[in-house]
Amino acid sequence: METFYLIIVIFLFLIAVFDLSVGVSNDAVNFLNSAIGAKAASFKVIMAIAAIGIFVGASMSNGMMDIARHGIYQPQFFYLNEIMCILLAVMLTDVVLLDVFNTMGLPTSTTVSMVFELLGGTFALAIVKTINSNGALQMGDLINTDKALQVIIAIFVSVAIAFFFGVVVQYIARLIFKFNYRRQLKYFGALFGGFASTTIIYFILINGLKASTMMTPEARAWIHENTQLLMGCCFVVTTVLMQILMWCRVNVLKVVVLLGTFALALAFAGNDLVNFIGVPLAGFSAYTDYVANANGLAPDQFLTTSLLESARTPSVFLIGSGIIMVIALFTSKKAQNVIKTSVDLSRQETGEENFGTSPIARKLVRMTTNASSLIINNIPPKARTWLNSRFDKDDVILEHGAAFDLVRASVNLVLASLLIALGTSLKLPLSTTYVTFMVAMGSSLADRAWGRDSAVYRITGVISVIGGWFITAGAAFLFCFIVTMIVYFGGTIAIILMSVLAAYMLIHSQITYNKKLKKEKKSSLAQQLVANKDQENALVLLRQFSREEFTKVLAWSADLYDRVTSGFLHESYRTLRKAMGDIETERHYFKQVKRLGTIGVSHLNDQVGLEKGLYYFQGNDFSYDIIHAIKRTCEPCLEHTDNNFNPLGQAQKESFGAIAQEIVHFLEKCKQVVEENNNHELPALYNQGNILINQLGVLKREEIRQMREQMSYIKVGIVYLTVIQESQNVVAYTINLLKMNQKFQEENQ
Repeated sequence: METFYLIIVIFLFLIAVFDLSVGVSNDAVNFLNSAIGAKAASFKVIMAIAAIGIFVGASMSNGMMDIARHGIYQPQFFYLNEIMCILLAVMLTDVVLLDVFNTMGLPTSTTVSMVFELLGGTFALAIVKTINSNGALQMGDLINTDKALQVIIAIFVSVAIAFFFGVVVQYIARLIFKFNYRRQLKYFGALFGGFASTTIIYFILINGLKASTMMTPEARAWIHENTQLLMGCCFVVTTVLMQILMWCRVNVLKVVVLLGTFALALAFAGNDLVNFIGVPLAGFSAYTDYVANANGLAPDQFLTTSLLESARTPSVFLIGSGIIMVIALFTSKKAQNVIKTSVDLSRQETGEENFGTSPIARKLVRMTTNASSLIINNIPPKARTWLNSRFDKDDVILEHGAAFDLVRASVNLVLASLLIALGTSLKLPLSTTYVTFMVAMGSSLADRAWGRDSAVYRITGVISVIGGWFITAGAAFLFCFIVTMIVYFGGTIAIILMSVLAAYMLIHSQITYNKKLKKEKKSSLAQQLVANKDQENALVLLRQFSREEFTKVLAWSADLYDRVTSGFLHESYRTLRKAMGDIETERHYFKQVKRLGTIGVSHLNDQVGLEKGLYYFQGNDFSYDIIHAIKRTCEPCLEHTDNNFNPLGQAQKESFGAIAQEIVHFLEKCKQVVEENNNHELPALYNQGNILINQLGVLKREEIRQMREQMSYIKVGIVYLTVIQESQNVVAYTINLLKMNQKFQEENQ
């Protein structure tokens, strides 16, 4: 029996390796968001600093493992087999749940997921034990509900407080420094850098190293008693050092951002390590205690009272965890996806928005706009002018490709560090994910990054992320509850099946994610188009971008038109329903494309913009018309087929089917011509398109004549006429698209 539980412990550690990887992918946003968003240094330098922070934090921490040992359940009432059941269910649930959020690109709290998984698993077995004990045991004896309640309260508190102070502090910082901060930095840079560095050092001492193996009880007591003196000395020393760096022409804001990145990475590794290896270490501790003290007792008779003791984590586990986390940081594509979500939501410039709109977001924007207009109208004109001058974005200092400036990045890191350190000193279980993300959102709002054209998208994104946090708690509890019950009653077979299922879900998730990246990966061309400020290069980029997007539209149109007409002719409801869903997906995608193209046109100089911009916008309009024509073709066909009305006659199917295939070939040929930018074949295509339109016109006249003679087929006749008419529109809009693209691409215009 010992061998069986040894295998379970080994398996727990194997899962922990994957959990460390997906955990870093999720929490990387906490310490990389500000530095990457502001381009405080090269990507390699930022990653190296974060990696050092992670390794140091993991290696010197004891892992805060007590929460996994006795923070949720009361181990003195659970037998070894029951504890192993809970811990195995927690790890299986955690690694899959975090991977799902990473795949979606949404940051979530690893602390909340672990706590509620432990709570769900414990609750499952607590039900069983209370029933079997005939009233001898109560829920309160088996579950430590206070810890879970603290986490729930912390969610509400940390979200509101972090966002509020993010808005207030960033607003004050922008009033002081403006977007062109060079002049103000000369006068206040050393003081700001000293204050920021002191705050970050305080954060490292109070939060990052509070559980370090190097911090003896005497050292902690000395720091606690002499905190004010220590911070005062740090402020003086760092202020002098910052002034010296300024004399050496070093941007102190970059120093602050990189120092803050190191501090948050260190704190993350030191405090959140329990979320990834705490559960396997608890299982390992229970197993070793059983081997040493079982004295012949079976696992279902051996109480795990030893877990009441504080953890003593071997250094080899901490160092090994640090190495795995560093490797995951550099290799995880999903970490970059989660970071991108946070950076895009706080981006200063307008651009491609990753989220759509929602009724709540639209209502909030409307209410906020009305309230702000009322406040602004009551501000004296001179004060209003002065305030607007502090938020003048025309002379903003941004590093090349940065989403926001170094002032905001510094505020994000300093304020997040201060709030987390304050919460820790007050023994409030604040989540680093919640605090850092909401500070970033609050500071972007205060910086007027959420303009009228982007606010509804940004708010929808924030609501989606916050909603994901609350879903985490419920999903973690429910899924772990179910898995625990399955494992407990299913025994060895259930353990094997659930392990295989978890492995399959992880592998399938990775395969699906890689396909999604290939399908949705925005080319570097689109990124260049948004970031480009060179007017001479803008037209070259926009021409290349338009060719790519028009090619996609024509390829998609050929495929969907073929599926819609085929589905109608063969009465395939499933084909038509799937086509309708793909049409909506394409319409949403093309809205994003139009926004990107509009940004590209805005970068053209005045003369080129007037000459070429009109052609580009008309081409976009015709592309959208093609999409709508196919949608208008699909809708009546879907309704007609769904109602099982009479189909087309065989003669109609043959005549229209032949022309439909010619239209598909026509669209494919147009796609090839646009892709290759081969204007020599355009006259032949124009002629072919006109022939198709005339052939469809003949079919339309024949159908009208037949409808007058056979009134019983009126329903299918109406749909058939609609299909013919929209098919003519598809061809006509395609011809117009080719003409506009030709004029836009011509060099002599």
